[in-house]
Amino acid sequence: MTPKAESIMAQKLMEIMMSEGTEGIKKIMEVILNESMKVERDEYLKAEPYERTEMRRGYANGYKDKQLNTRSGKLRILVPQVRGLPFYPKCIEKGTRSERALKCAVAEMYVQGVSTRRVTEITEELCGLEISSSQVSQIAKVLDEEVEKFKNRTIGAMPYLILDARYEKVRHLGCVRDVAVLIAIGVNPEGKREVLGFSAALSEAEVHWRQFLESLVQRGLHGVEFIVSDDHQGLKNARKAMFPSVIWQRCQFHYQQNVTHHVPKVAMRKEIAAGIRTIFNAADRDDAEAKKQKFIAQYKDKAPALIAWVEITIDECLNVFSLPESFRVKLRTSNSLEKLNREIARRTKIASIFPNEKSCLRLIGAVLVEIHEDWITRHENYLNMNDKFENDELKSQNFIIYRKKVA
Repeated sequence: MTPKAESIMAQKLMEIMMSEGTEGIKKIMEVILNESMKVERDEYLKAEPYERTEMRRGYANGYKDKQLNTRSGKLRILVPQVRGLPFYPKCIEKGTRSERALKCAVAEMYVQGVSTRRVTEITEELCGLEISSSQVSQIAKVLDEEVEKFKNRTIGAMPYLILDARYEKVRHLGCVRDVAVLIAIGVNPEGKREVLGFSAALSEAEVHWRQFLESLVQRGLHGVEFIVSDDHQGLKNARKAMFPSVIWQRCQFHYQQNVTHHVPKVAMRKEIAAGIRTIFNAADRDDAEAKKQKFIAQYKDKAPALIAWVEITIDECLNVFSLPESFRVKLRTSNSLEKLNREIARRTKIASIFPNEKSCLRLIGAVLVEIHEDWITRHENYLNMNDKFENDELKSQNFIIYRKKVA
């Protein structure tokens, strides 16, 4: 930017601030972003507007109106376009990774000939122009590098680990198949959440889960003290093999869904669900045990099959009482991953059917990178780890008292 241009922009920003005060911050950000993108385009083209130079590598092609969601609110910006070249301003690139991945996923369908009229409409709506195979390749290459770097990064100690899977439709050998996407998130020693990894395969079988967990360990995962997941058999077997001595918390949300399969009458489902919730919402482990015994006595004759199942399984849902009270709501279910899955679904439902596993992982990976960055950069922590230290000290004191009593 020339000194004259800088002076004009500074004057414009000052006028906005003087006339609107702090209410004009959004407008100021819009001006700064728009001017920054113009400069970036000039540097990319190696020429300023209307400048004749042998260094020029292309030509400007107007602007595209765009709404950008930021922490300061929604900004209306004008994104500079370049004729025939893959240019996108780096100053607004952060936070648009998933959008580019979604465009790429839909564009692949379009280019590979598996699209329908609806896919073409989506492509035009998202991208604003017809997408060529070379442009798709360029977008895919950049995204793949970013996602792969994130997926293979070194991770460290994670006291708390949450595991879950979701399914996406993918074309495989001429057929549309349901592909299992495994996702792991953790809470680090500072109390912040991290997306640890993800993987895709045609099933949730034990071998897939085991390979996935092994890859996390190979990347440095250690110090796991507590795992939260549902009761899927493949995951259960893999978890036992990889983390045999780690406390496992069976997801209470999934457990309540499982309960309905054992209730003898539909009319009883509501009261049974309320009874199970009463146990889960107990003040502590002793209170939960007392409420469990009361529940068993109440339904032993009315629903013997249900009670036989509950007696064997419900304790798997009560391990969360070993944690500080402030941790329990957040670690008694895998709901934090369920929310993450809903955010993924918001993007993947547009693509509907992915042309291949790579395309599926590219989009999901891009979404997960953005979520991870948001978690890590937040000021507040997901868990207050001071509560953990106090809880560990209390358990240690209780153990010493117990040993003295036994002696």
